Amino acid sequence: MSWQGIAGHDEVVERFRRGLERGRLASTFLFVGSAGVGKRAFALKLGQTLLCQASPAEAMNPCGRCPACQQVLAGTHPDLDIIVKPADKATIPLELLLGPPERRMQEGLCHNLSLRPFMGGRKVALIDDADFLNEEGANALLKTLEEPPPRSVLILIGTSADKQLPTIRSRSQIIRFSPLPVGELQSLLLSQQIVTGEEEARRLARYSDGSLERARELADAGLWEFRGQLLRTLSQSPVETGRLAAALNAFLEEAGTQAALRRARFRQVIVFAAEFYRQLLRALAGATLSDDEDLQTAVRAAMGWWRGEEETAAAGLTRCLDALEQVDRNANQTTLVECWLDDLGQLDRQAARV
Repeated sequence: MSWQGIAGHDEVVERFRRGLERGRLASTFLFVGSAGVGKRAFALKLGQTLLCQASPAEAMNPCGRCPACQQVLAGTHPDLDIIVKPADKATIPLELLLGPPERRMQEGLCHNLSLRPFMGGRKVALIDDADFLNEEGANALLKTLEEPPPRSVLILIGTSADKQLPTIRSRSQIIRFSPLPVGELQSLLLSQQIVTGEEEARRLARYSDGSLERARELADAGLWEFRGQLLRTLSQSPVETGRLAAALNAFLEEAGTQAALRRARFRQVIVFAAEFYRQLLRALAGATLSDDEDLQTAVRAAMGWWRGEEETAAAGLTRCLDALEQVDRNANQTTLVECWLDDLGQLDRQAARV
């Protein structure tokens, strides 16, 4: 089932419905879950629900036609604030929360949330990319979290509660969003015409960990071609990290001039490498491998020369996970590519000569 076109989160819908019916809606929520599972879409639809002028909020059925609903859709509702980390920043700037230095607490999200509602009975604010709140930003929200303005709702959207500072976690009601089921994701890929064939939709849905965002990125045919090159390189000894680094940098540059697109492609490549080491670790432990034939072939080739123990494969997986965090922190692309692959090469050389 789906709520207002948002699939896979019926339990969350019922949780809010019960809270609104009882008049016990919290003032601050922390939405957590993998990227691309619908957290932001749900938050926007909830904002529309709370601000709709034609349907009571407890009905969880915004009309979509009244001026308030139309303004929410257009991003122009005066009682809705949305904060997003700028693409060229590593963290959410303090100015977006408290206003510029010359107008501290006279502008920004905290100021806007403290004002009386202009149109409806509530003020709603969304902080997307809440994983990128630094300590200064989290502390700037402290007064708003401790003394929320009447009839205000603040929604922070992140990937994990562990990435939030205690000042955020302890003062928020945490709402966990599960990955989308494969069937739901497959239907979304077809209905949104991201792919046209059912077989391709099924393949992407299986590889996307329940994330529509990742599935959309994986629809890039060039990404799968590079995956083949990556797996072949990692499965051979010695691993030619220099040649792979040059190829990877060229592949990332092909994504375009926007840094966000290059980072997204880089993340996918790192995830492919992480899955190789995860499956290698399973093979060394005697566990069943993935039914992905290309991955099976690469792992079995590596097992022919791998002399290291399970800990070495685990170290390769850990290094990939570290690289993912470094991508998210906007590390220099060329430097990260070289350091990451060089570290993997050292681990593989170590495993080959043990």
